Amino acid sequence: MKKPPQTPYKLWGGRFEKGPSAQLESFSRSLDFDYRLALADIQGTKAYVRALESAQILSCKEAAQALRGLDALAREIAIAMPESFRRSPEEDIHTFILARLRERIGVLADKLHTGRSRNEQVALDFRLWVKDAVRSAQSALKDLLAALLGAAEKHPSVLLPGYTHLRRAQPVLWSHYLLAYFEMFRRDHHRLEACLASTDVMPLGSGALAGSGLAFDRRKFAKQLGFSRISRNSLDAVSDRDFALEFLFSASLCFLHLSRLAEDWILYSSEEFGFLELAEEVSTGSSLMPQKKNPDSLELIRGKTGRVLGSLVSLATTLKGLPLTYNRDLQEDKEPVFDAAAQLPAALAMAAQVVRTVSLHPETMKKAATDGWLCATDLAEFLASKGVPFHQAHQIVGKLVLDSVRAGKQPQDCSLNDLKRYSSHFDKTCLSLLSPEAGVARRAVPGGTAPSRVRQAVREARTWLESI
Repeated sequence: MKKPPQTPYKLWGGRFEKGPSAQLESFSRSLDFDYRLALADIQGTKAYVRALESAQILSCKEAAQALRGLDALAREIAIAMPESFRRSPEEDIHTFILARLRERIGVLADKLHTGRSRNEQVALDFRLWVKDAVRSAQSALKDLLAALLGAAEKHPSVLLPGYTHLRRAQPVLWSHYLLAYFEMFRRDHHRLEACLASTDVMPLGSGALAGSGLAFDRRKFAKQLGFSRISRNSLDAVSDRDFALEFLFSASLCFLHLSRLAEDWILYSSEEFGFLELAEEVSTGSSLMPQKKNPDSLELIRGKTGRVLGSLVSLATTLKGLPLTYNRDLQEDKEPVFDAAAQLPAALAMAAQVVRTVSLHPETMKKAATDGWLCATDLAEFLASKGVPFHQAHQIVGKLVLDSVRAGKQPQDCSLNDLKRYSSHFDKTCLSLLSPEAGVARRAVPGGTAPSRVRQAVREARTWLESI
């Protein structure tokens, strides 16, 4: 790429006798991060060239020359990004593009900003960029969904304890547990789809705030740029960043789900639980302790969640007090989004690798689901089915559990006579309830953990996943 001029190219200045101070130039410069919008800016500028041609501001020959120059610049930027921007003195990506284009096509480049404001330009560029970011996140999210569903299909009958308050509660199927996270990430996919729809609005033609004074077909150029509709109000269009905030919210909630999964598996893979074995590919060691195998992949996912949540709060705080329409505060909208857009696909891909490579310890998981009186609810419900008021049944089984824990007895150690000491309503059919398999099988409502319901849920999940 040609060496940029020493004096920065500017789109303004006639109103001023003096230029901005070096301190302000440095303070207000955004090219160091908004260079990421370069290809989107060129894409939008190419559409605007055609708009200027249709408005007879540019001749057919001039438009063709400008388009060739923009295409050549795009090819160079794709190769040299971001190094080429660090050497440039321009204040932002918009002036950078026009300055480099001016080197190629001369003063013709100056005509390309006719009737155009950077307010609408950055709104367009940012929407184009966020649309691509959403699609990238959706692709990574689909891969994680596939990994979770594949793991559920691979281990349909493995048992483990379900937890409340991080205490063993009731037995569930491992596949049912995995589908819980599948549902969380399915909702995340829906949210990203809604975010994509919110972003899919073209602001080009809004001018600085009041609308363009040039006559051109906005819907035609929206279609060329891949937008399904145009903005309805120019004041709103140049200042709206709801779509960026929606992306950050979607990313934050997805990260919250990733963090919950990470927390579970950090615990489940510890020596204290022993349910899972994380693969070496997703673990690290200690520089001092030779025996360590650390779950760094999951800990980093958990750690990055706070970073993305911070980005959401940062942008919301920036937007909360802005009067209509555009304010320079909006320069601060991009870095939070750029960072979240980089972190989300990376974390999703990392989680997918963890899921695909994990090994289970089914016997340890089953033992944890068998010991500890996780069948207590089933026994109380059995008594209730015999006409015992549930509050009373709860008290009876609670006393049974208390005495058994004091005596060091597990459910499998109890005989029918042991149970009858607490209620004559117990009979031999309730002995089967002492096993975790029976407890799981009884939860046969839609959405429950019974094997038949989980198989049905897996089939439905597979159908949905293949449809997106």
